[in-house]
Amino acid sequence: MKFSLSREAILKPLQLVVGVVERRQTLPILSNVLLCLDGQRLSMTGTDLEVEIVGVTDTSEPGEDGDVTVSARKLVDICRSLPDGAKLDFSSSDGKAMIKSGRSKFTLATLPANEFPSVDEGDKAVDFMVSGSIIKGLIESTSFAMAQQDVRYYLNGMLWELKDNNLRAVATDGHRMALSDSTCDVSVAETMTSILPRKGIIELSRLLDEADVRVAMGSNHIRVTGADYCFTSKLVDGAYPDYDRVLPKGGDKVVVGERSELKQAFGRAAILSNEKYRGVRIMLSEGAIRMVANNPEQEEAEEEVSVDYSGDDLEIGFNVSYLLDVLNVINGDQVRITLSNSNSSALVEDAEDGSAVYVVMPMRL
Repeated sequence: MKFSLSREAILKPLQLVVGVVERRQTLPILSNVLLCLDGQRLSMTGTDLEVEIVGVTDTSEPGEDGDVTVSARKLVDICRSLPDGAKLDFSSSDGKAMIKSGRSKFTLATLPANEFPSVDEGDKAVDFMVSGSIIKGLIESTSFAMAQQDVRYYLNGMLWELKDNNLRAVATDGHRMALSDSTCDVSVAETMTSILPRKGIIELSRLLDEADVRVAMGSNHIRVTGADYCFTSKLVDGAYPDYDRVLPKGGDKVVVGERSELKQAFGRAAILSNEKYRGVRIMLSEGAIRMVANNPEQEEAEEEVSVDYSGDDLEIGFNVSYLLDVLNVINGDQVRITLSNSNSSALVEDAEDGSAVYVVMPMRL
């Protein structure tokens, strides 16, 4: 195998791929990246057996077709360390790979390409085109609510629900929930649901930009193909909770306030909240919302913000971090908070745009 190309041409797809390659591997080949040359088309593949990313670039001139695997981290570090505009000459034979650039020369160990595992695409139930910015927007507005290491493994991921001309993303860790809808040009006979693993969501978000992508969803896998990459992920096998039951209904206390003002006030109150539980007490009264936070050192923070509210007084506790996470992803200037009593969840949404809703459970303080 032999090819030549510029440092920038190989570095961009390589950086897309290397994120999925784990540093510590039980199988040595999983810390490698698979390089395949077909004509002038060079593809690079990284996988952890759950998620696979293929990056594609073109070489500057025809080389010798072939395939080989080399250490992903070492190859990236070599490419990064070379000067801008440098040209790389890559060749491999007899279990070694040689990289030459100017006066620099590197020899890397290789492993056979036929030992490199591929993530099986599986069956394809639905296939549609959508703007990458739409999916990226859904991920950014909901991914903070995914669980991290919950024993309920299906919560360590994100639910995608596909209906006619609609894609919905839902994430929850049992304490808060984020739900976001977006329109897309797709027709399905019945609602399709898929749970994408946390790592897959994080890697996919890095890949997406404004360009259109092709999404293929099956019963076990999802594949997203862009102009210069192909992302494949296994789906989490499990039943996602019925999120519709979690959405609070019939709340009669509606508060509308300035998002930035509330965010700053909650941020200041959080400074003196209990570091472990992050609780803040909220007192709602006509035209105002008061926040009180204290900690075991007997320190206290108190904030008051003017809001549009004309209902009964209410006192309720929340984890201030959860509220701040929501206020950070809402883009509008005004935020609407709907409550019913001190024991029920709060429904938070952009006052002008109802495409995303957030549920935060209360705390006993």
